[in-house]
Amino acid sequence: MRKIFVKDIKDREQIQEVFLVKDKITAMAKNGKPYMNLKLMDKTGEVDAKIWDNIDQIAPLFEKNDFLKVSAKASVYLGKMQLVIGELRKIPEEEVTLADFLPETERDITEMEAELQTLLATLENGWLRRLLHDIFADPQIAPLYRVAPAAKGMHHVYLGGLLEHSLAVAKLVDAVVPLYQGMNRDLLIAGALLHDLGKVREMKFARAFDYSDEGKLIGHISIGVEMIHERICMIPDFPPELAMHLKHLILSHHGQYEYGSPKRPKTVEATVLNYLDDLDSKINGIHTHIKKEGEMQGNWTAYHRLYDRYFYIDRSEESPGDEAETVDQQQPRQAPADKAVPVAGGRKGFHNNPFAKLTSEPQPPENLDLF
Repeated sequence: MRKIFVKDIKDREQIQEVFLVKDKITAMAKNGKPYMNLKLMDKTGEVDAKIWDNIDQIAPLFEKNDFLKVSAKASVYLGKMQLVIGELRKIPEEEVTLADFLPETERDITEMEAELQTLLATLENGWLRRLLHDIFADPQIAPLYRVAPAAKGMHHVYLGGLLEHSLAVAKLVDAVVPLYQGMNRDLLIAGALLHDLGKVREMKFARAFDYSDEGKLIGHISIGVEMIHERICMIPDFPPELAMHLKHLILSHHGQYEYGSPKRPKTVEATVLNYLDDLDSKINGIHTHIKKEGEMQGNWTAYHRLYDRYFYIDRSEESPGDEAETVDQQQPRQAPADKAVPVAGGRKGFHNNPFAKLTSEPQPPENLDLF
């Protein structure tokens, strides 16, 4: 059991814990001496870390996406927490519990899967119902769709994020369709559930969230259209016009060329899907940003680069006593860590990876992370 998570690190605290290496960069100080910048993570967040000495000896000992047990001093520098590492050793994957390192949806994945099946049963169009059933029954797709994140950095950046986001867009569809005449509800539900299907191959999420080579070179929109086309070809006599409109939803759901959309929306349904997808992704991104700032004093978050603004936090309903109790409940207690090994020291070993059988693949250009 972990003794401390990133979110619980306090200024001037001495840390002995295992983290996942998200980034590793060697740089040069003004005095010409090399040092190393690391970004370490667990399921609760990320923290910057520095190594100042013996860089030539330490650099070969580990790589990005490795697990490191570090002994470090925490300090706040320019308003941001960072660790200065004194000792480290690489930890084998079999000795860690992966669920400690990757953030997960707060929703129950089994319940979301049941919600998905219930939603499929409401489709009146037999062709779309057959298509979606076949896709979500595919053993090469379903296990990845249930745990994939929806993006690398901007929204639903956690295991189960893709399923959560897709279901949320589908709920928005059902909220909007009754307000307007003539919209094809079944087509929109299919678009909501399939618009990010390609992310099961675009994203890599067996360890840190990243993009696959296929994701970088092709992107989830094109991958998704390919996957849908392959499945349509396996259904005899599937209506060509219905296939065309469904593919257009996928190809245009980013809305604009500058956002990586191969086509702009040219039907009412495609326009609706674009806006609802954007709405859910932005709300989740803002909520995540505000949640990160939850322990800050005052009513304003840190600056959000994507939205080019600060966000106001309404603390009028907060109870200091309740907040303190929640933090205390989330902080595991355990005996002191085993003895650390100096940074230039040997490599040892950690626990079962619950996602070991999920060989995911891809990732897209950074601008596609907006949706």
